[in-house]
Amino acid sequence: MQLPDAESMLHTLVEQMRPNMSANTALVGIHTGGVWLAERLHAALGLSQPLGCIDVSFYRDDYGSKGLHPQPQRSGIPFDVDGTPIVIVDDVLYTGRTTRAALNELFDYGRPSRVDLAVLVDRGGRELPITARYCAHLMTEPLDCAKNLQLERDDSGQLELRLIDA
Repeated sequence: MQLPDAESMLHTLVEQMRPNMSANTALVGIHTGGVWLAERLHAALGLSQPLGCIDVSFYRDDYGSKGLHPQPQRSGIPFDVDGTPIVIVDDVLYTGRTTRAALNELFDYGRPSRVDLAVLVDRGGRELPITARYCAHLMTEPLDCAKNLQLERDDSGQLELRLIDA
């Protein structure tokens, strides 16, 4: 299967988001691929709010069966969430469970005025009623559920999608 080019999709995402960004819009990336993507979007959009990041490991509804990610990351929201329009950024939208966990964690920090979701790829397979406002690529060919679509970053910061065994 030919995977779409992550760098090209990043530019598409910037163009989708640019008209809707206000002076106080903040981005919050989900570790790890979502943070990489959020860093690039933050710079390209020239946002003034500092970038936030969250690790949703403890907020997942399947935490008991999956356990903790082998390398948990620190969450940090360096701005006042109350009344702020926020875009949660993730690399791949699949079942919706990661996004639900991100929303739960975000609301522990306060009450944003609005929350949107930006993803590089929507691979389908939703288990929860969640959709992205900003999506660079919607996969029309279903992926085997035994495969993960994963964003990787090389030493120069270039992004690339890989298909790996789950």
